[in-house]
Amino acid sequence: MRPSQQASRRNTGDRQFDPDHRVMTFHDGCALNNFSVSTGRRILAGENGPVVTQLSQRRIGITIGANRAWQVARARGEV
Repeated sequence: MRPSQQASRRNTGDRQFDPDHRVMTFHDGCALNNFSVSTGRRILAGENGPVVTQLSQRRIGITIGANRAWQVARARGEV
């Protein structure tokens, strides 16, 4: 294996342990943010929702990092 392949493999291996890249299901994301599924759908239908990851043709999810960035963007006052 070439050194560039080894480095690439190491980088992708590190990524799986990074919690910001972990994907929550839509329902888990709603539960984490303490709102209902219908409110979650309304938020995603608007312009200011979190970035969505398409898990399959019918399922969506939200990464921990995208959820955190969305919460920071919605914060009022000093952070």
